[in-house]
Amino acid sequence: MSDIVISEFMDAAAIERHFAGRTVLYDPKLVDQPERLLAAVADCRALIVRNRTQVRGALLAAATRLQVVGRLGVGLDNIDVDACAGRGIAVRPATGANDLAVAEYVVTAALLLLRRAWFASDRVIAGAWPRMDSIGREADGRRLGLVGYGAIARLTAHKARALGLRIAAYDPYLPADHAAWAHAERLTLDALLASSDVVSLHTPLTPATRRLIDATALSRMKPGAILINAARGGIVDEAALSDALRGGRLAGAALDVFETEPLDAAAGGAFRGVPNLILTPHIAGVTDESNVRVSDVTARAVSEALR
Repeated sequence: MSDIVISEFMDAAAIERHFAGRTVLYDPKLVDQPERLLAAVADCRALIVRNRTQVRGALLAAATRLQVVGRLGVGLDNIDVDACAGRGIAVRPATGANDLAVAEYVVTAALLLLRRAWFASDRVIAGAWPRMDSIGREADGRRLGLVGYGAIARLTAHKARALGLRIAAYDPYLPADHAAWAHAERLTLDALLASSDVVSLHTPLTPATRRLIDATALSRMKPGAILINAARGGIVDEAALSDALRGGRLAGAALDVFETEPLDAAAGGAFRGVPNLILTPHIAGVTDESNVRVSDVTARAVSEALR
């Protein structure tokens, strides 16, 4: 019987620092072993997860003593927040702890895709010399369009401005008189898509944002533009994006999140052979440094909730 169950990877030092004297089951393999996970949570008071553990349905029903769920990150779409609230279970995300990592990922992806040289390695190794195919574009003077203008998007904008990118944003929930608009042009979604050289998504996954970037939205994007999604899988229609890249309408895309994680055979096949595409396994917010920060923030919040 464990007081605290941790089903995905976490910084060991944070566990030792904040959970001394408590019984802890730390096993990142639990996320892929549902029967073991159900048995493990039966008596725990705290459950700590990342984005893959589904804290809902049978898992919540099995966790009869659960008092707090710690989220090693900020997205809550894998947690039934309403069900937790109904049972008085606290939910503690690591708000702000991985903002820098995501912002740097977005800027890095934008630069790689604009320059295009990222895709030349195999041909150069094979003896080809594809100079003309590898000539890309500079970031300076181009427009970065941010869909959602919360904390991570604002930090991304701050980093991007240092490279000479012009910033525009769409956020229907941020009041027009908010101070953040002093640093970005406020646009409608259609205007942002039509005028941005790089579009980066920074919204949660909700019924309103699911497939927000569908075939119609992609057709409205500026020809030769770049799309980056390090927010949540499901915001982008992946099949439509693959078609837009194959057809040459978009110059590139970077996806760190997907509707199905890990990709199944069907989703993986849809991306096979798609040009100018960077795929990463949901690591935009995970660096050596951010893992330490996220783990420390989450462990401290869970420990306080248990007290």
